[in-house]
Amino acid sequence: MARRLWGCMWAYICAVLLMPTAVNASDSELQKIIDDHWAWTLQAYPERRLEYGDRSGNRDWTAMSPEAFEERNEQQGQFKRRLETLEPVTLSAPARLNRQMLLRDLTDAQDNYQEGLHLMAVNMRSGPQHRHSMAERLPFNTEQDYRDWLERLRKLPAQLKEYQALLDEGIARNRVQAEVVMQRVPDQIERVVVSSPEQSPFYKPFQTLPDTIAPEIAGALQQQAKQVIADLLNPAYAQFGDYISRVYLPATRKEAGVGSLNGGKALYRQLAAQFTTTELSPETIHQMGLDEVARIRREMMAIIDEVGFEGDLQAFNEFLRNDPQFYYDSPEALLEGYQAIAKRLDPALVSLFGKLPRMPYGVRPIPDEIAPDTTTAYYMRPAADGSRPGWYYVNLYRPEVRPKFEMEVLSVHESVPGHHLQIALAQELGDLPEFRRNSSVTAFIEGWGLYSKRLGYDMGLYQAPYSRYGQLVYDMWRAVRLVVDTGMHYFGWSRERAIAFFKDNAAKTEADIVNEIDRYIGWPGQALAYKVGQLKILALREKAEQALGEAFDIRAFHDHLLGAGAIPLDALEQRMDAWLAQQLAEAGKV
Repeated sequence: MARRLWGCMWAYICAVLLMPTAVNASDSELQKIIDDHWAWTLQAYPERRLEYGDRSGNRDWTAMSPEAFEERNEQQGQFKRRLETLEPVTLSAPARLNRQMLLRDLTDAQDNYQEGLHLMAVNMRSGPQHRHSMAERLPFNTEQDYRDWLERLRKLPAQLKEYQALLDEGIARNRVQAEVVMQRVPDQIERVVVSSPEQSPFYKPFQTLPDTIAPEIAGALQQQAKQVIADLLNPAYAQFGDYISRVYLPATRKEAGVGSLNGGKALYRQLAAQFTTTELSPETIHQMGLDEVARIRREMMAIIDEVGFEGDLQAFNEFLRNDPQFYYDSPEALLEGYQAIAKRLDPALVSLFGKLPRMPYGVRPIPDEIAPDTTTAYYMRPAADGSRPGWYYVNLYRPEVRPKFEMEVLSVHESVPGHHLQIALAQELGDLPEFRRNSSVTAFIEGWGLYSKRLGYDMGLYQAPYSRYGQLVYDMWRAVRLVVDTGMHYFGWSRERAIAFFKDNAAKTEADIVNEIDRYIGWPGQALAYKVGQLKILALREKAEQALGEAFDIRAFHDHLLGAGAIPLDALEQRMDAWLAQQLAEAGKV
């Protein structure tokens, strides 16, 4: 009897174990939506296909017409509705996070469309005047590569008209950029409209063609490029520049912040929430910034005392801005300095990370055409298919305003253990869906980059007091952002007041400060993510160190923190709390 009962029970258990579960079925359904959305993404944004070895998009640009934005918004709404039909509790934990992140992305995109943010489509750092920079991302190895670029160039005049239609609608709906960030755009366009096609930045790929292309074909391609630039691009860009000067600039807002637009304060609250992935209010963020500025000032003053400088913080910063000992005298020497620092970083990583990315990175100058109007450095992620490494771009324009004492901390942020290490590792997480491997959660990515600067101490950097001061300058820079970004966009600060606050608290040169402030004006809310993300990661680390004591393993902490790619800060806190509970259990501390 007992054997029969046990046999029946065992048969029932086997049947249950073999039965398809609701969780698996729901995960499968979610995966279908994720796959459909990713296929749509590559269709809608052809520039992204090349990263996956697909050159079918190399002849096209993403459609920028108002109608295209409306269509994409509708399609995003369809994906959102499909996601909302799935009950989260029926999903596995990894699937719940996938759903949460994709739903957040779609919701943010739709909210921004409804607010008309897509109509503010041009500023000094973004817009069709910079389309030539696409050549930095493209392969130019075969005849077809050059023909694809030519076809893209032929399509640019139509895209300029699409941008003009967006800006016209922005004027009608009172969704316009600030005058100060648009004043540079006519000159940027003028640098594209050249008297000699060979001087055009669009012609750069044709200056030297590979030997594998027959000379007669190479010559024909060069001739076609000159003709396209002279007959199509020059007139189209000249007309667009005239439109910006004559129509759009007079319609721009005179105030720095978006808070001056209709519903602008509510819009800024929305952007602050999106970029920080928190519910922090602009008021709270502003005060966080003031508190951080005060803390960092105290640490700066300690270094000023250490070096024996007689004077206050502002006097010391002026000394750093103006003393030639802190600057290289040529772009070539500045580039060599950056390259030398990059070579010193890699060996120090093994003590802080158990897992390192396979993908390498290199150091490149920012193109001359954009260097005067952009920031000190930036990072370009590797191609997802491994065909292009990561690139750390450094600004060599006017080396006399690029301090040596900032170079270590800047390199840590943009290369390793900052952006390159984090982003390349995320791209190598094969168990994540593609949109997660390429996640652009700013609070995580930039928060990690800023947190990484503190790791420079663990890597043996910042040995000289001026280098330590440079680390504080960059920390102060991000703290100041919380104050001036909320100040301009929410509290109605003028641009001049924001510049003055920045100069009072950081040793950045005036050229950098002005570029930074104008960047915040043109990209409201984005600058908040860095310091908010850094403070969250620091808090998570402090919590783990205090709880685990001697059992705390910095390599395990970092590996787990980076092990899910870039995720929202609330999801990161849940993930690290679960990890800490497991570590405490294994250490017998529960």
